[in-house]
Amino acid sequence: MAVRHRLIARPPAAVWDVLSDPVRYADWVVGTRESAPAEGEWPEVGAALAYTVRLAGKDLHGRTMVRRCEPPRALELEADSGPLGTARIALDIRPWGEETLVIMDEHPLRGLGGALHNAVLDALQQLRHRGMLNRLARLVEDAEPAAPQGARGGGDGG
Repeated sequence: MAVRHRLIARPPAAVWDVLSDPVRYADWVVGTRESAPAEGEWPEVGAALAYTVRLAGKDLHGRTMVRRCEPPRALELEADSGPLGTARIALDIRPWGEETLVIMDEHPLRGLGGALHNAVLDALQQLRHRGMLNRLARLVEDAEPAAPQGARGGGDGG
């Protein structure tokens, strides 16, 4: 089981903005070339994304389904990589002062990934997770902060 964490210098709502955008999935998930909504309204429970991964010169297609969604605190996904099997990916999003602590926990559920699961694959997952959390942090921290509620002009006051 691969568990990794990262402190992101923005509040949980900013992290959630990136995680809840289905098109941005490929921007932070290492190995994913593109992603698009497949069914439902991402990230509601049961919604799914289709994604493409390039491996050994071939495009592989997979799906990721939302299994648990508690904005802006938790997102649990099941990634189905076809013959490679399925994996559970849990993102725990915790306020940490003015920042956010993101804890990523991934482990295989079914298929080849579960059958071949070992310490070497866990070490590789740790490297992948470090990259994913670094990408997520960069996307969140580089985004323009949303204006405070009272600072927006032209509203109707409610």
